[in-house]
Amino acid sequence: MNRSIKSKLPLIFLVCISLWWGFYYQSNGSLNDYGSANFEWLFLLDALIVLPIICFFCVEDRKEAFLKSVILVCLAVLIGSYIIPEQSKLIWHYLENGRYVLLAITLAFELAAILTVYLAIKAAICKSEDPDQAIEKPIKKYVGDGPVAKLLSFETRMWTYALFSKRVQPKNFSGEQHFTYHNKDGAQSNLLGFIFLIALEVPIAHLLLHFIWSPFAANIVTLLTIFSLVFFFAEYRAVAKRPISLMGNHLFIRYGLYQPFVIPLSNIAKIQKSTGFLGRSKSIKRYNYSGFPNVEITLVEPVGSVKSVFIGVDNAEQFISTLSTEASRLGAVR
Repeated sequence: MNRSIKSKLPLIFLVCISLWWGFYYQSNGSLNDYGSANFEWLFLLDALIVLPIICFFCVEDRKEAFLKSVILVCLAVLIGSYIIPEQSKLIWHYLENGRYVLLAITLAFELAAILTVYLAIKAAICKSEDPDQAIEKPIKKYVGDGPVAKLLSFETRMWTYALFSKRVQPKNFSGEQHFTYHNKDGAQSNLLGFIFLIALEVPIAHLLLHFIWSPFAANIVTLLTIFSLVFFFAEYRAVAKRPISLMGNHLFIRYGLYQPFVIPLSNIAKIQKSTGFLGRSKSIKRYNYSGFPNVEITLVEPVGSVKSVFIGVDNAEQFISTLSTEASRLGAVR
């Protein structure tokens, strides 16, 4: 079975049982003996026993499977509190209260893990280790190498650059040669402009929403806007810190806060200058902030659906020359 489909089976199962038992409990016919057979244990068996078993069957990492099962079971309890008729609940009320205790315990463990990860990252950065490795190693140690780890790495990278960017030095990144991109077409300056615009908009939008719509909506929108402001601020700092690097026989494309995209030099068919507008396409991956990308890399073998990579760098001629030389050495570039 496809791994991505397999990982989604627990959630699909929860949706299916919620719809089915929701229909069962809310119906009034022979299916449930006209409301006399609305037993809570019917949904309870699927939600508290079958669902965790499916989680451990579909997720290879035990810790990730446990966390997913806890989250989905808590969600199932919440759903059950709505779909199960009140008069049919015997032990469900205890489960509704118990889920908060369970969530509090899980949150405590996660906060402890986050604190441990933070201390490990801080120690590694202070030792002048590769900042990306310093962030990813402790996270992968706790949650494995999967989508959750990538999401946490991105989140941690954002807060690291937002709060501690002064401790991150470009020279500490792995690689024999580094290339910058933050000066191209004023990329970093444009990010700073967005930061000022968002910061100016926050109080005005909050007051408008507060009086025109509702205080609650104003608070939610303001919190989301502040989060986007933190992201742009971290991105602004990261673009001047995280370089594109040539390391051994691989090109590491680090661009802003995003996950590095690694290209083996042997997989480069052609590298050339790029000019003009570039439309969106599933076969194209773009790394550029302002203007048009100035470097095009054509791959021998697609990486997923990506056949070409377009990058915007400060010195396109030097980048193309260096990369062509190294790739030609391996007999890659034609």
